[in-house]
Amino acid sequence: MRNRGRKGLSAQRILVVEDEPNIVESLRFILERARFEVDIVSNGAAALERLRHGPFSALVLDLMLPGMDGLDVLQAVRRDRALAGLPVVVLTAKGQSNDRERAMACGASAYITKPFSNTEVVAQVRKLTGM
Repeated sequence: MRNRGRKGLSAQRILVVEDEPNIVESLRFILERARFEVDIVSNGAAALERLRHGPFSALVLDLMLPGMDGLDVLQAVRRDRALAGLPVVVLTAKGQSNDRERAMACGASAYITKPFSNTEVVAQVRKLTGM
């Protein structure tokens, strides 16, 4: 799933689902610097709507969101035939082992806790998108 970048270069498009403005800006900065195209939404319902009108190469998903939480989004993505194979990086402040286990059981491709390492986020997204 590749989109054409502004200068004719192929770029991977990432959807970030995060409601904290400072984290949104940090993720946008590091992912764009790594040559990804970045779309942002702040809640689960908006994420599912945007994903259905994709295409996206990966999803970076917070678990604690207003309304529909990240696990519900992840489960909906995995149930949707068109989205089921989408790589999902869970990026959350929930660092307990049972939180990680639940997310991985629901189909997360990777799990990163906040505060996060910029290098780790970029590395995981690159790995999952093949970039």
